[in-house]
Amino acid sequence: MELLIDARSLWAAQTNCYVIAPERGGPAVVVDAPPDPDGIGALLAAHDLTPIALLVTHGHVDHAGGAGAVVRTTGVDAYVHPDDDYLTLHPAEQLAMMFGIRVGPDDAAALAPPAKYETLADGQVLELGGMSFEVLHTPGHTPGHCCFHLADQGLLFSGDQLFAGSIGRTDLPGGDYATLMRSMAEKVLVLDDSTEVLPGHGPTTTLARERLVNPWVQELLGT
Repeated sequence: MELLIDARSLWAAQTNCYVIAPERGGPAVVVDAPPDPDGIGALLAAHDLTPIALLVTHGHVDHAGGAGAVVRTTGVDAYVHPDDDYLTLHPAEQLAMMFGIRVGPDDAAALAPPAKYETLADGQVLELGGMSFEVLHTPGHTPGHCCFHLADQGLLFSGDQLFAGSIGRTDLPGGDYATLMRSMAEKVLVLDDSTEVLPGHGPTTTLARERLVNPWVQELLGT
């Protein structure tokens, strides 16, 4: 089955929001929700898709700040790893603390998280719309960071774990370089080289390419 996959880079951080569906006009899974619900809605509408779940790779506001609005608008369940609760439950405070951006009451209300997040766990497989998403807990960028692996499709939604030619930053609260690299070695680089990587920012890549050109991956591999 060839999936319909599309993305838009949204909000100030140009965060990739993905929709994944078996076909146009049916159910879809959304991966990451920047604080631009109109942009997410337009992406779904472009393919006449109905969201059935929102998977959040990690709790930074550029990936989770729109989760509450999406849930309140569509009624879908949103999933995130509980180790990122300190981020996902306080998006407005996160903006002020990490980025020095203070928002008024109306914007803070728009950023409010869902009433409830469903929890992700390492190794969990989510069967959604006829698609199987395996959860890979990959801490380092944040404690609760997760990638989503569709093994039968050879796809990895890598969030801010791995980018084309780079890796996620680890200088924000909760980040840890050694932990990220251990996650890379144990959870990501063990996948097939042909795996297509769809990151949280920037263009798609493959694990084979990253082994050849990514200096952080090469450092890890000793090449």
